[in-house]
Amino acid sequence: MAAAALPYWRLSSFYLFYFALLGSTAPFLALYFDHLGFSAARIGELVAIPMLMRCVAPNIWGWLGDYTGRRLAIVRFGAVCTLLTFSLIFVSKSYAWLAMVMALHAFFWHAVLPQFEVITLAHLQGQTSRYSQIRLWGSIGFIITVVALGRLFQWLSLDIYPSALVLIMAGIVLSSLWVPNAQPAPGNRVAGEGFLKQLRNPGVLAFYACVALMQMSHGPYYTFLTLHLERLGYSRGVIGMLWAVGVVAEVLMFLAMSKILARFSLRRVLMASFLLAALRWLLLGALAEFLWVLLFAQVLHAATFGSFHAAAISFVQRSFGARQQGQGQALYAALAGTGGALGALYSGYSWNALGAAWTFSIASLAAVAAAVIIATCMQEDRP
Repeated sequence: MAAAALPYWRLSSFYLFYFALLGSTAPFLALYFDHLGFSAARIGELVAIPMLMRCVAPNIWGWLGDYTGRRLAIVRFGAVCTLLTFSLIFVSKSYAWLAMVMALHAFFWHAVLPQFEVITLAHLQGQTSRYSQIRLWGSIGFIITVVALGRLFQWLSLDIYPSALVLIMAGIVLSSLWVPNAQPAPGNRVAGEGFLKQLRNPGVLAFYACVALMQMSHGPYYTFLTLHLERLGYSRGVIGMLWAVGVVAEVLMFLAMSKILARFSLRRVLMASFLLAALRWLLLGALAEFLWVLLFAQVLHAATFGSFHAAAISFVQRSFGARQQGQGQALYAALAGTGGALGALYSGYSWNALGAAWTFSIASLAAVAAAVIIATCMQEDRP
């Protein structure tokens, strides 16, 4: 496929809406549950449920995508079912009902992105350095949503929150209908080499363990940062802007990633991401009352998500053949979900018992552990 034929705006529009949904859930979902009167432990459990679904759903959908090759159909089906099942939130606000809604919509939502990543990389075909240029529109969608909702929730009640999410989910459905299909080109792997064999290649299992640890370290951040900052005296509008600062840094990192990956090995990029994550969590836990420290910690999102995610996607693509790409991306999503769920659960239980500083310190230790594993178990590679 020639570079001129790349459906750049169609692919980008999907990332914009998909991550706009993340921009409406990551900062505000826990705040909404707090608004409904749930305790920190119950909030941690409700936030963990969608992450737990990432442990199962992506692997089921990933296998189905690799087996049938109908990845775009899975993306569209998942987007429609996400919208329909989340709409059940208007029926009841009880804990049991919300837990069911979180589980159902997440099962379909997590079917979408791993398969779409394979479609995007198939469209790129040898232009993988342009992945970050497409993916940055997801970051832009996140920024627009987090700033707009932060301002909106200063003026209006959080009761409108579910309606805002439904509108964004409708955007995901419409953008999925606009995207043309593409299939991965046959890779260089031996024809009989299956997913499990590729998984046992040097450094692959270590990489996936580190994915889980990295997302576990994000548990307090995605579950309680907004509540943490609100209780330190920051307004919801300022909190929305602070979330946006992190994602602006992420966008700039995505723009630079093709040059960074051309100069540095994936191992070094991942190690730097983990170590900077460890620093970031310590700063957020102990010194978030100082605005300049908070701004610096948010800029570090460029490493804790931007460089980490781009390097991780590149590692998965290098490690698996064309027929196993969906399963490789799905396992990445599943391990990220496992780690994220553990992070949300432990932070929910430790938040009131230990406080913010200790909760974020545990997150920092998880990131350091990931850096040690990568340093000792992953082979040095050259781009």
